Amino acid sequence: MIEGIKVIGFDADDTLWVNEPYYRDAEEQFVQLVTSYGVNGNIAGALFETEISNLRLYGYGIKAFMLSLVECAIQLTDGGISSRDISLIIGIGKSMLEHPIELLDDVKFVLKRLAPYYRLIVATKGDLLDQERKMRRSGIADYFHHIEVMSDKKEQHYVQLLKHLDIAPESFLMIGNSLKSDIIPPLELGAWGVHVPYHTTWAHEEVDKEPESTRFFQIEQIDQVLGLISVPH
Repeated sequence: MIEGIKVIGFDADDTLWVNEPYYRDAEEQFVQLVTSYGVNGNIAGALFETEISNLRLYGYGIKAFMLSLVECAIQLTDGGISSRDISLIIGIGKSMLEHPIELLDDVKFVLKRLAPYYRLIVATKGDLLDQERKMRRSGIADYFHHIEVMSDKKEQHYVQLLKHLDIAPESFLMIGNSLKSDIIPPLELGAWGVHVPYHTTWAHEEVDKEPESTRFFQIEQIDQVLGLISVPH
């Protein structure tokens, strides 16, 4: 049982709503497009390498992904990709930005149960405009006291977040689908972490093993968090 919690943080993408499958669909479309130019080999792997090399410049999110798609297409085709197909790639990104928000199962139920008793916040990374759009269209923004779109989610970023909101680490619980971004950094600060795995995870977010901590919990579905903390009936 988790005790002493006052503030609960939620990751957004693939914790509150569907996100990663749209990237994988876009990747499949990209691979098919580049293959039509006679390109062989691991196209998805080349795209991943391009994304990682661009993180320090572009950060996270769909717009950064779009730029990496264009750059990778130009490189793999030795500059032979047509302007028409560059437009198709941009169109793939735009369709991702315009995709309806699909909340994951029981998210609204859990937020409704927790909101009267805990201060709820969102701590997510990505493009500010896109994340604000998704939150606005999600229908769940009113459950949260604060929404933080972070450039990254390493330990120092959580330090800044907790300091900014005057949150003691031992009273903070972070819930998310990524051990690397959502769980391990808060645990290192003395906070609590609940991992809710999602069936599709970006390779960049994978880690070798689970953290060894008495403040770490893993559940299969988000509604199971209600069994870990005190929620009056």
